[in-house]
Amino acid sequence: MAGNEGVYEFAKNLAHEHAQVIPVSVFVAVLCLCLVVGHLLEENRWVNESITAICIGCIAGTIILLVSKGKSSHILRFNEELFFIYLLPPIIFNAGFQVKKKQFFRNFLTILMFGVIGVFISTSIIAVGSWLLFPKLGFVGLNARDYLAVGTIFSSTDTVCTLQVLHQDETPLLYSLVFGEGVVNDATSVVLFNAIQKIDVTRLSGANGLRVVGDFLYLFFTSTALGIAFGLFAAYALKTFCFGRHSSIREISLMVLLAYLSYMVAELLDLSGILTIFFCGILMSHYAWHNVTESSRITTRNVFAMMSFIAETFIFLYVGMDALDIEKWKITTLSVGDSLGIYSTILVLILLGRAAFVFPLLAISNYMNRRATGSSSLSFKHQVIIWWAGLIRGAVSIALAFKQFTHSGVTWDPVNATMITNTIIVVLFSTLVFGFLTKPLINYLLPHAATSTLNHKESKDISEDMNLPLLSFDESAETNISRAKDNLSTLMERPVYTIHFYWRRFDDAYMRPIFGGPLANQSAA
Repeated sequence: MAGNEGVYEFAKNLAHEHAQVIPVSVFVAVLCLCLVVGHLLEENRWVNESITAICIGCIAGTIILLVSKGKSSHILRFNEELFFIYLLPPIIFNAGFQVKKKQFFRNFLTILMFGVIGVFISTSIIAVGSWLLFPKLGFVGLNARDYLAVGTIFSSTDTVCTLQVLHQDETPLLYSLVFGEGVVNDATSVVLFNAIQKIDVTRLSGANGLRVVGDFLYLFFTSTALGIAFGLFAAYALKTFCFGRHSSIREISLMVLLAYLSYMVAELLDLSGILTIFFCGILMSHYAWHNVTESSRITTRNVFAMMSFIAETFIFLYVGMDALDIEKWKITTLSVGDSLGIYSTILVLILLGRAAFVFPLLAISNYMNRRATGSSSLSFKHQVIIWWAGLIRGAVSIALAFKQFTHSGVTWDPVNATMITNTIIVVLFSTLVFGFLTKPLINYLLPHAATSTLNHKESKDISEDMNLPLLSFDESAETNISRAKDNLSTLMERPVYTIHFYWRRFDDAYMRPIFGGPLANQSAA
């Protein structure tokens, strides 16, 4: 009798293991199919990896739905913890590690305006619009925190489609603005989402609004400082211990583990892991990457890009499968007409929220640039492309929606299920429709003959020798005071270019000798 029970228990455990292994194996096989199909469609540049993954996910979901006789359309259940702990870190770190730092920081004020101020404006418009319009369409049940969360969910952008069409060499300024805003936007959306969770929705007031702003600024600056600290520590450790003398595997492993550790420490301290790992990636590529062997440099760039690529493909593949999740559609109580009204309302609010900050902030940016450098401004066509680039919603929107409206990817509440399906439909529509239209729109607005003319002109007045010290003890006090006055005057006239110029001199004089890397006049970084 005991022997039969042992055999039964063994068979039960074996069946349980197979039940776990089979779905993962099938998902990985479908993931491989995405890579193959994406490669075959690469040359025409009409369909990017995210569109390919979503389409294959929908096809796979349909097949699974038929095989399971309508019970389920996906083989893995989405878990927001899985997304934020395992999938998002490599995506954000690679964005920081691969970023063109020179262009990014030269346009940092504009990027910051878009990625921070823009998110606040967009969130406000989408939240207020949803609060006013959803009840009129028959969709009720959301509280004040939910509406604010909806604003942040649909303010997070995905600029992959636009970046795959733009050419960085032809339009460096435009590419830098779109790329930089995309990264800062994701980080700001998550930080703002977390800050909203702390609001006392029973007593909404101006004081609570200021508290949200204060919490956001605290998270923003402390998370950034933590990422910089981890990046500098990694650079110093790699420069001091010279791991590459014995094994390049150790130095690569150290970079990967310290980057991931920065994210986890930030989350443990209730900070923004996205900001932390993003700036850790920037600092690692600026200093630490130069302290490893040549083979490790090639390996790290490819490994980080590969991890990011697989994580992004994984997310969009799941989105395609989840679009056919019968359980959520059955729970939803809205009619087809009301559901279409909700989808259309969200899309219109996204369009309005995007336009409400892109065009005014670009007008301010153009005015500042003309006054500071006399350089050419972004034309209306370029502004339209920047507006269009932020209309697509992606992985972060999905993750935030699941975090707000489900528990470990499951919900039995009709209102929450409706919001999940709303988010999935908006992501699908924006990715497929806006994504397909991106290439013809950009080709129409920016013919290749005209794209190369757009770039910021370097300031001709800032041409001091990079080797000169900021202040010298070998020169008289009068000379130092005169130089300081000139520097201050230049700073007031051209703040961004001046800060960038003197940062490079400070970097050469003090930072690179300690943390590693070539001098600025020896490298384009």
